Amino acid sequence: MTTTPIDLFASALLFRADGDVRAAERRMTSGDSDAWQIATFRVETDADVHADHWEMHPAAEEAVCCLTGGVRIYFRPTTPGATEDMVRLRPGTAVIVPRGRWHRLELDAPSELMSITHRDGTRLEKRTVTG
Repeated sequence: MTTTPIDLFASALLFRADGDVRAAERRMTSGDSDAWQIATFRVETDADVHADHWEMHPAAEEAVCCLTGGVRIYFRPTTPGATEDMVRLRPGTAVIVPRGRWHRLELDAPSELMSITHRDGTRLEKRTVTG
C-alpha cells in the first residue's frame, strides 16, 4: 500500500464501522450511509458556514470543533416563542450537537473548523427571520 498525505481542507475522511478509513469528497448532506465523516474547513464569512440555513443530523450527534478563529453555534428553539440558545467556541474548543437538533453557525472571525458526524439523512432548511 502506498501512503500519501491527504489535504484535510480539500477532502473528508470517512470512517466505517469495519475499520476502513478513506479520503473522499466532503458532503454537507447525506453521504455514505455506513461512514462517519471528519471534515475540516477554512471559513472567512458567515456565507461559508451557511448561517442562513438550519442544519440537522438525524443519524448521529455532531462534534463541531474550532481549531482557529471563533464561531457561534445557535440552536433552534424547541418550543414556540423561545429564543435561540448559543454556544461560543474559541480555538481548541468543541461542542457536541445533539442528534436531531437544528443548528446554525455564525463567525466571530475567519476560522478553521472541524466537523465530525454521520451525515446520513442530514437536512438543511432555509432560516426565516421574523420581525
